Amino acid sequence: MMYSSTTRCLAASKWHPSSAGSARRLSVVTSLMYPSASARHHYRFVSLSLYKPQVICPITTFNAIVQRSHSSSSLNEQPPSATYSKLSNTTIQAITTTSKTDDETRVKILPLGDGIVHVLLSRPKKMNSLDMGMFESIAEAAMMLKEDRDVRVVIVSGEGRAFCTGLDAKSVALSGPTKSLNRLLERPSGYGGECGLGNLAQDVGYLWRQLPVPVIAVLHGMCFGGGMQLALGADMRFSTPDCRLSIMEARWGLIPDMSASITLRELVRIDVAKELTMTGRIISGLEGEKIGLVTRCVDQPMEEAMKVAKEIVERSPDSVAATKELFQSTWVADDEKCLKTETDLQIKLIKTNNQVAASGRQFGVKLPYFRRKD
Repeated sequence: MMYSSTTRCLAASKWHPSSAGSARRLSVVTSLMYPSASARHHYRFVSLSLYKPQVICPITTFNAIVQRSHSSSSLNEQPPSATYSKLSNTTIQAITTTSKTDDETRVKILPLGDGIVHVLLSRPKKMNSLDMGMFESIAEAAMMLKEDRDVRVVIVSGEGRAFCTGLDAKSVALSGPTKSLNRLLERPSGYGGECGLGNLAQDVGYLWRQLPVPVIAVLHGMCFGGGMQLALGADMRFSTPDCRLSIMEARWGLIPDMSASITLRELVRIDVAKELTMTGRIISGLEGEKIGLVTRCVDQPMEEAMKVAKEIVERSPDSVAATKELFQSTWVADDEKCLKTETDLQIKLIKTNNQVAASGRQFGVKLPYFRRKD
């Protein structure tokens, strides 16, 4: 489905140089960031491209999408309208990840438009508890989204009565306890790529930190054990006030071993982390907000997540990715590391196409963003 040349020109005329006001604003922005006339001319030309409309067709399986080939040599040079996106231009309505041992769907990946993607934990009859298929599917989904540079924001939620109630111990035991334990604990898991650090149990939470886009967890019902640690891997957590939260491993004589040692230290004091972990106490979303586990408590957390996601996609994908990298790489670092990282990341952003586009929007000129840089 393509726009006609007439439609393209009409749409572009809203800020095309033939419009005096828009031309002046565009000239100011491009002159500030591109001193040379040739650079200004180039940016004004490529900025006329429009986003290709999304076309929807029936469900495509996860494996079919992963195997698609994206061989465009101009991927790093063209705006989004000129290249293919795994989510927006492969004509999919949803992607489902299924267990390697059965055909039950575990995770659904639903594009919501504007680069916002909804990851839905889909094992509602078991309150989205973690069996081996769920572990594999969540890790697989995270890595698939990490590789798609058209993804701008990821929202993770649970289908049914709960976000996730943690380990499905019975299912894991029935699938062969020794084999399952070895798979969960062997390092690396194979999902983190060449630089993978975690085992499969850890990657369910840790991999979301590796995505160069914001990840928002939407919590309701219950969020226990491994489910809590999965949520802690997100950048933000929006919860209903009555959601029940717990780092529950102490009740089974265990410790939280799904990356909580990294994620908890960024959110709560060490004494709070110890108290919650040693007792396995269940707290409400409201208490979680007070102590820092929850970003915000609202009656409709999914609506709140969408509101924030839409605000984020108005910003440069490069600056959003750099912001996530900045804070995650410096939160517990020394001063020298913090200051150096700020400078290094800023240098990469200054005078890039997306920085010009973001600046243009402050002058009332809505220039299209280019794909996020790797």
